[in-house]
Amino acid sequence: MPVPLVPPSPSPSPPTRTARPRHYLTCEPRHFAVEYAINPWMVPGTAADTTLARAQWATLMRTYERYGHTVETVPPVPGLPDMVFAANAAVTLDGRVLGSRFHAPQRRPEAARYARWFAAAGYTVRPAGAVCEGEGDFVPVAGLLLAGHGFRTTRTAHARAQEFFGVPVVSLRLVDPRFYHLDVALFALDDRNVAYWPGAFSPGSRAVLRLLFPDAVVADEADALAFGLNSVSDGRHVFLAPRATGLATQLAQRGYVPVPVDLSELHKAGGGIKCCTQEIRPARVPPAPVTTPVTTTVPPTPVLTAPIPTAPVQEATP
Repeated sequence: MPVPLVPPSPSPSPPTRTARPRHYLTCEPRHFAVEYAINPWMVPGTAADTTLARAQWATLMRTYERYGHTVETVPPVPGLPDMVFAANAAVTLDGRVLGSRFHAPQRRPEAARYARWFAAAGYTVRPAGAVCEGEGDFVPVAGLLLAGHGFRTTRTAHARAQEFFGVPVVSLRLVDPRFYHLDVALFALDDRNVAYWPGAFSPGSRAVLRLLFPDAVVADEADALAFGLNSVSDGRHVFLAPRATGLATQLAQRGYVPVPVDLSELHKAGGGIKCCTQEIRPARVPPAPVTTPVTTTVPPTPVLTAPIPTAPVQEATP
């Protein structure tokens, strides 16, 4: 007896993602150069094309604005060639700013320049109090603050961040020096999920990520080395390195929209799209209190019944 043919079930459509307008702080690479080595990507003496770096950076800024995001800039300073990597200068959450203390002495003067900008914009900057490299090692997502350590930011800074922001901090140990910051190994896709490359993390940290984000987008090493995880997402559009093609395919299958932007000249210093982009997260507006109408119950007016007088009964006189 022939077996009836059952048509295959149609593949489910990817979910529709929602973009949210963001506020970004950046710095033009006007003085960009590779003058020292503080990560494996940097080779002193490497020829850096500042004109190309500025053009690529300008394209990223225009792309952000085209997708509806607000971009502000900190003036670049001569002698600070890495100041373009704005993400490392602070982390902002709920309108509060935790400043940076850079590990490398060459970058330490940057912190004061960014703190000055925040102060002029009306923010109070809390000093880091320990080696802390801002959004380079802190990623807010899912009500948590993922925090990298192992090469730059210290565990002491993690504790200070938790006390300052009042948000649970999840410490993740980085073990591959090519991924010296958390933001070159992992990024937030939206308010609930992340993409990452497991090889950048210790076994225990990989287990934590699997537990917290079972539906994460897991990149391969090739896309990670192409700076594919040094990306920025607005919840729908993911601004990422063009050579991270495998990651782009995965993102599209999940309903995200990859937006390739080439920052290859800045890769010579170990940075990409996210390194150049600090997100300013405003203070959350508390929900309006729900008021319950007060109903006054008026007790019923008692009805008073007066006794009916009765006339005395008179006996008949015979």
